[in-house]
Amino acid sequence: MRPSQILIAGLMAGGVFYSASAAQQSAHGVRHAFLATGAETYIVSHTDRIVWRYPRPTRDGWMLPNGNLLLVLAHGKNYGGGVVEVTRGGRVLFEYRGKQKSVNTTQRLANGRYLIAEGGPKPCVLEVDAKGRTLAKVSLQSAFKDPLKQIGAARKLANGNYLVPQPADKVVREYDAKGKVVWEKKTNGEPFCALRLANQRTLIACTTGKCILEVDRAGKVTWTLTNQDFQGARMLDQHSGIQRLPNGNLVFATHRPGRATSQLVEVNRAKKTVWIYSQPNRPAIRHFQILNTNGKALGGTPLR
Repeated sequence: MRPSQILIAGLMAGGVFYSASAAQQSAHGVRHAFLATGAETYIVSHTDRIVWRYPRPTRDGWMLPNGNLLLVLAHGKNYGGGVVEVTRGGRVLFEYRGKQKSVNTTQRLANGRYLIAEGGPKPCVLEVDAKGRTLAKVSLQSAFKDPLKQIGAARKLANGNYLVPQPADKVVREYDAKGKVVWEKKTNGEPFCALRLANQRTLIACTTGKCILEVDRAGKVTWTLTNQDFQGARMLDQHSGIQRLPNGNLVFATHRPGRATSQLVEVNRAKKTVWIYSQPNRPAIRHFQILNTNGKALGGTPLR
């Protein structure tokens, strides 16, 4: 039996296997195209080919409806990070240079503004226009000075508030437009990503807690995913970005400690593995965006 056949048989039996024979593996015939951000920035097609690269490391990124890429550039020497919107050909249409130690995340808003989160002496989320002018600013609470861990993947909610994972503080907070905390959930690990669902529950990826939680408005845990759901396999280790697909499945990025393997994993509500992307000798994927499934684009605004 070929290694890929062994993996598929294992998935069907509920186990977890790995194979270097194919990057995308699924017992259900699932193949995704996706944007990956991290030490390497690239797009993989649903046929498993890298079809686009960006020559800089990134901390977050989106493919916009017009096909452009919105990317958070990692900080470097004498550079506090930034945000660019670029065409597939690499032409820069928008650029924002960070004013503090790091730019941690971004989001293109429905009104055309860019949401930008900055870590540093005064951690904050900003809304800037196409010319880089600040139109709104909310200061964030943090008891820690590490700019890379003050703010995770911050997102603006439909109600106008901001949902902000704060890894160092081990808490996810919802801030209103005046900077008041109107909801929070403390976690037993560093939360990198949080998503507000249509039912007003919140999905939280707790990186160092080795789990993904779903909690209601009262903070009660209504669903959880741990390594025990993978028969003890270390799937949830150094995981970061998450995305909820339109069909209700959850995809998460993870990096297996001690092994240079970058991975994405998709599970359904019953915690069964649907799809795995496993690529040896490639740096960890920090965040990602699933773009299509078997060549068919996902509907609606990505929830990630």
